[in-house]
Amino acid sequence: MTGLDRIIENALMEDIHTGDITTQAVVHGSRIMRAGLKAKEAMMLAGIDVAARVFHTLDPGITFTPHFLDGALLNPGDMIAEIAGDASLLLQGERVALNLLQRMCGVATQTAQYVRAVAGTKARVVDTRKTTPGLRMLEKYAVRVGGGINHRTGLYDGILIKENHIAAAGGITAAVNRARDYIPHTLKIEVETETLAEVREALAAGADIIMLDNMDVPTMREAVAIIGGKALAEASGGVNLTTVREIAETGVDIISVGALTHSVRAMDISMLMEGC
Repeated sequence: MTGLDRIIENALMEDIHTGDITTQAVVHGSRIMRAGLKAKEAMMLAGIDVAARVFHTLDPGITFTPHFLDGALLNPGDMIAEIAGDASLLLQGERVALNLLQRMCGVATQTAQYVRAVAGTKARVVDTRKTTPGLRMLEKYAVRVGGGINHRTGLYDGILIKENHIAAAGGITAAVNRARDYIPHTLKIEVETETLAEVREALAAGADIIMLDNMDVPTMREAVAIIGGKALAEASGGVNLTTVREIAETGVDIISVGALTHSVRAMDISMLMEGC
């Protein structure tokens, strides 16, 4: 079972559990119906194959015909896809398909706004681990659809030494040295800093990436000058659509934005059924 299959099966079990009692009560026998997924506001599409997979998990014979592919810019009223199959199964898959699709479209749409806001600078917009539990692979995929870049996937695939690691290790230099001794040469080491003194220490310790955490713009600009291209500079904290351009213009290489996933609004998509 793939990660996507596991997400979908868990979501269907959560919703249907022992059975859809409303559908069992009011829909008698097998009846083939059509349904349409329609955009009710402007958005960037992400997750069309995920929505299809929900219905095909319930019945591989359901016909799912997309009218747009991921990355498409949709207008209100656009018909995203048409579906045909047993009415009972369409009803059982409706909410799970919409929940995942709407969430992914929200992530892609918001990411695209941030990417547009920093256009013309060298800064790259990246996501964080502040994702919905269980949906990280879908949300990080949607970030890529929106033009953003994925930060580390989880705790297992990247070294990011944060303030609590530094406290536990006894300082930045000690933490970096221990990490360097532990990891293979193929991995980079990132260090979170909050002051210019910490930036200098992280740089001297040989950090590959230096995170400038919750610094104001003048301090961040000075930190970028101190780093001087000897490491990548990442801005983090206090980033929103109002501030991201000014942050990008400090010369940072990376801007990590938790808001791409942790507080995104699901897009408005409807599913309406009609008889064949």
